[in-house]
Amino acid sequence: MASSEPDGCGPPIVSAPSPPRLPRWPLLIMFGLVPLWWLAGAFYLIWPLFGAVLLALLIVRGRVPLPPATGIWLLFLALVLLSATQLPTPVSLLPFGLRLGFYVTALVVGVYVYVYARERGDVPGALVPLCIFWFGLVVLGWLGVLAPRFELTTPLEVLLPGGVAGHPYMQDLVHVSAAEYSKLSLNPIYRPTAPFPYTNNYGSAYAMTLPCVVAYTMLRRRGILRWALLVSLPLSLAPAFLTLNRVMFASLGVGLAVLGVRAALRGNVRVGASVVGVLIIGGLTTLLIPVAELINNRVESSDTNTDRLSLYAEVIRRMWDSPWLGYGAPVTVDTVTAEVPVGTQGQLWTVLFSHGVPALLCFLAWFVIATLKSARARSAPGQWLAVVPVICLVQIPFYGMADPTIAVAYFAVAVAMALAEQEAGPRGASPERPVPSQKAMAA
Repeated sequence: MASSEPDGCGPPIVSAPSPPRLPRWPLLIMFGLVPLWWLAGAFYLIWPLFGAVLLALLIVRGRVPLPPATGIWLLFLALVLLSATQLPTPVSLLPFGLRLGFYVTALVVGVYVYVYARERGDVPGALVPLCIFWFGLVVLGWLGVLAPRFELTTPLEVLLPGGVAGHPYMQDLVHVSAAEYSKLSLNPIYRPTAPFPYTNNYGSAYAMTLPCVVAYTMLRRRGILRWALLVSLPLSLAPAFLTLNRVMFASLGVGLAVLGVRAALRGNVRVGASVVGVLIIGGLTTLLIPVAELINNRVESSDTNTDRLSLYAEVIRRMWDSPWLGYGAPVTVDTVTAEVPVGTQGQLWTVLFSHGVPALLCFLAWFVIATLKSARARSAPGQWLAVVPVICLVQIPFYGMADPTIAVAYFAVAVAMALAEQEAGPRGASPERPVPSQKAMAA
């Protein structure tokens, strides 16, 4: 502690000690070891526990600066908690608690990463856990391609009571498989899912993580990790394309379009060139994998669109009976032909049906504010990171996020916000937030 006694009189002025720096190892264990958690059957169930560890470290540190719009997310969490009063049975508390745990964990991850990136001034270092998570996606995605029938009775599945492990939702979480398979398709195909239980989750996480990987390769000009990521980018396309996730393609397309428009308006040649490079690689991949044909065959031979529309219509019809707090959780009804409950098949509909209109407005508002805050980034990697909330907004009506993918989104957005603030210059700096040297970032 530094102290001084001006003019030889008066009490010494003692400066407050700096809070301890947050370690990166909890994020590396949480995100980097996902394949291990998946094989144990604990990927979903252990996620909120990791969130509790991060929260404990934040509390011990103290003096935690919060990222923008944190208050809106806290209001969302309060509304979700209030909606528990609408649950039909006590049995519903288990999946409700797990979903709430994912929402809380996402916020904790976002705050932790935001503080870590600001106080260290090392944005590439903050992205490392997410880059290692990316390798897990690629490796497990290829497992779904090369060994699509792989499935495993996990240790956690054996340890859980039969009544819990046998629940359809819990069974999806703890009994792992490498791919999903639809017998209804004209050309039946296995669609990679691991480490998630559903292929849509894989496509969602892939689209969110891809801009982060590109941003890291721009921030780091050398190093083994950078070159490994560059090699993994084209290798990742086969499992990603074989998910046949239409919304994954649409969200990435919108993200790249926004990125291209911003690059053109700002005259950023480097960003424009990177967008063109990604599009060329993706176009070449379609020459080897007939994605459009496979998707058309799947849609024509299934009722996926009809089922979704009937579920959405049922949500809107039932919403008027409980618009403020929803129903607490999705429910199964006999008024639709789909096999999944009403209030699923899209995060928008899950929040609207389960937690009500005010909760949905808070949920959407956070992503809109994150989009606006991140868009202030000037550098090429900052602009790539800034499209993550855009990608999320496209996915929200169609993909569920009440799972670890929302923590991935929060991770990426937290880094994007921290980088945008760093690039704003000394005016945005404070004693707790040193402005990093430009040598630490590749503009």
